[in-house]
Amino acid sequence: MRVKKLNKIEVYQKASELSAIMNDAIKETQEENKKKGLPNVFSIDNTIFYEMPDGKIIEKKK
Repeated sequence: MRVKKLNKIEVYQKASELSAIMNDAIKETQEENKKKGLPNVFSIDNTIFYEMPDGKIIEKKK
């Protein structure tokens, strides 16, 4: 699938700004989870990973 190229630089600038805001929010949430003793959950290629507060990563295959 091709993505249509946009001609307005403002759209790319806004996307970059929103991406930075989201990345900051994710990092902040991950730090809060660690302080509260909660795992951070993420997925790579249909495999779920739990990053425990002590840094240990647990893998759960679907």
